[in-house]
Amino acid sequence: MLGLLVYGNATGFFRARKLEQASYDSVAFRFIAANDHPDHDTIAAFRRRFLKEIESLFVQVLALAREMGVLKLGTIGLDGTKIHADASRHSALSYEHAGKIEVQLRAEVCDLMAKAEAAELGLREERLRRLALARAKIEARAKERHARDQAEHEAELAARKA
Repeated sequence: MLGLLVYGNATGFFRARKLEQASYDSVAFRFIAANDHPDHDTIAAFRRRFLKEIESLFVQVLALAREMGVLKLGTIGLDGTKIHADASRHSALSYEHAGKIEVQLRAEVCDLMAKAEAAELGLREERLRRLALARAKIEARAKERHARDQAEHEAELAARKA
């Protein structure tokens, strides 16, 4: 489950439903999940339950990937904003600078986890809104049907009396 979350966040899959679907569609996700397909509720509950541990492990994974040279930091464009980062693997990394990078990574991981949770909340709020609309329509139809049945019943009673 942790592997799914880490790989999902690294590849831009934040929502639990997207991670569940990826466990069916993507070979990489299927491999990580051992060809198992965890339900989106299970993924979301796991993320909420172990949020602090996941954040810490995610930072460790990013630091390890950077140290191995698989993670490459460079200029990143977000919403048209350019952010410059140190992309040189050959530059010396001081202990102090490594600490700063770790703090930055922790903040980014917290932000990723918050985005994932916000995406889940947004979906739930939209679903609740649509359910309320559907209930209102059903209630309106039921009232209309009841009024029509009541009118037919009263017409029948009047016809019997006449």
